[in-house]
Amino acid sequence: MDIANLDINDKARFESLGFICGLEIHQQLATEKKLFCHCPVGLTGRKYDAEILRHMRPTLSELGEYDGTALMEFKTKKEVIYRLYRDRTCTYEMDDTPPFLVNQQAIDYAIRIALLFNCRIVDEIHVIRKQYLDGSIPTGFQRTMIIGVDGWIPYKNRRITITQVNLEEEACREVSDIGHRIVFATDRLSTPLVEIITASDMKNPVEAADVCRLLGNSMKITGLVRRGIGTVRQDVNVSITGSTRVEIKGVFKVGNIKPLTAIEAVRQKRLLELRDRFVARFGSDPKIDFGEENFTSLFSGSGNIIGRRLESDRPLKVVGMHLAGLADFNLHPLQPGWDFASELGGRVRVIACIDSVPNLFFYSHRHLYDIPETVWEKIRSRWTENPGDDIVLVCGPSADVVTALNEIKIRILELAKGVINETRQDMKNGTTDFERILPGPDRMYPDTDHPPIKITDSRVEENRRRLAEPLWEKQKRWTSLGLSSELVRNLSLSPYADILDQLAAENNIPIKRAAYILSGMLIDLRRSGYDLAKADRGKLYQLLQTALSGKWPHRQLKAALIMLAHGDAPNRTTPESFDLKLLDRSWEEIKSKFDGVVSNDKCGKFRRYLTGRLIDRFPHHSPEVLARISERLGSEK
Repeated sequence: MDIANLDINDKARFESLGFICGLEIHQQLATEKKLFCHCPVGLTGRKYDAEILRHMRPTLSELGEYDGTALMEFKTKKEVIYRLYRDRTCTYEMDDTPPFLVNQQAIDYAIRIALLFNCRIVDEIHVIRKQYLDGSIPTGFQRTMIIGVDGWIPYKNRRITITQVNLEEEACREVSDIGHRIVFATDRLSTPLVEIITASDMKNPVEAADVCRLLGNSMKITGLVRRGIGTVRQDVNVSITGSTRVEIKGVFKVGNIKPLTAIEAVRQKRLLELRDRFVARFGSDPKIDFGEENFTSLFSGSGNIIGRRLESDRPLKVVGMHLAGLADFNLHPLQPGWDFASELGGRVRVIACIDSVPNLFFYSHRHLYDIPETVWEKIRSRWTENPGDDIVLVCGPSADVVTALNEIKIRILELAKGVINETRQDMKNGTTDFERILPGPDRMYPDTDHPPIKITDSRVEENRRRLAEPLWEKQKRWTSLGLSSELVRNLSLSPYADILDQLAAENNIPIKRAAYILSGMLIDLRRSGYDLAKADRGKLYQLLQTALSGKWPHRQLKAALIMLAHGDAPNRTTPESFDLKLLDRSWEEIKSKFDGVVSNDKCGKFRRYLTGRLIDRFPHHSPEVLARISERLGSEK
């Protein structure tokens, strides 16, 4: 498959690869308190109050085994720093006390969302521990609960299976990850969230993005979830025929899902091609002699990129490794601007914590560095003159170099497997990079700190009664009102969409204009700092009903909405200081520029222009402005 000419909308092409995709959507709930303690929910922009340092270490399981992910994280030798906030964290978050009772509001919200997706609610909730070994949760595990199973949502002419809806606690925010030190902010830790897990029912990248958008919008329109940057993220699982599951972690923008899944499918196809070539050349159980040599003295004081790194305060060394017969493999493209050598660099960055750019130097890529050809020839003379061989140089602290060389060997030998089980991170441009090995099958086990929670039929029915109408049913009704597909799509994102149904019951309301206001104007006002989310819903409805039935001009309605959002808006003229003389002076100032226009204003163009200009000047007094305009125009005819 040609990477350069990849068409991510070519559904048939991806289906021919055996493309399948499943989603895991993590959406924060709009609760007041956290899931297992009484701390308030919400991020803080202020400076932290304290820091603590911890290290993650692997322990044997009950079966006497180590988890692969735990061993990988231990090899990174990370210092984990947690930033604490007095008003957002307590001893529970730091694993110094057991959890409090589960937040019942969060359970009800999760039940409602599970019912929205047609799930069967479990009879009894059990708190489970899910291993979280990257340091983002101080305990080393996340507490999670299965709420609903065996659900579905309609998509086009079929159903997408919802395998589970879980309620779980949010992890920390990552502040920085440099070298062997990673820093987390704990204000987000333990925020309640729902996890929506689908079956691998999406057959191409277009469907993956569509279904993700449908699930996300369906939750947003309920009013039960938080909105804004960082409140939702998607994990995307992709595989093709002959490969294994690869998870793309932490996708924040739905718009990235199409290119991410398309390019991941191509990457897997390319890895399968590499596997066939690798096995043909080296066999299915390859024995490759990776020769190593220390070249620190060769680069000391050289002035090139490696020589400059050796001038740092830390003691560093340079080691080269012979990669016999592997030059063409390292040059093999996997993603746009990304070949197998880049894949090796990603592995070293994460596990050996050598994160300088570039962190590996390949003879096959020597045109990218300012290392003279004569230096490369000295290095090559140590091993071979075979043009099919490659050499990789690693520069870093001694222990990190050993880890890096070992990981390079492991990843090269894994070529015989084709696609490996791993978690990859979204690089924000459609490509992905290695993040960690996928956890083992036993990463979940019972939590012994919390008793089971019985879910009664009456509780389920009470939540069913309070459940909002599903988005797909709303969309059908909006379409039947004559709204365009664009308006329907925009309404699906609007927190004010419920008001449209109230307005639609009125006979004299222009429904298309109402839809535009609710899906466009109110959103634009919020982005400009006039948020009507906290305004009285009844007053907002009454204002829109009056304005739409009375055919208020656009500027007048906008001014009235601003007044409803913020009574103390900047540069506001207060009722006490409002003076008709001030309005009249503005009237004369504007009118003087249009001598003779008023008497010939047959179509009312001047009146509309004048109305808009005066309302702009007096945004909180549109009724007085309109009354005065009618009075003045009437007297001047």
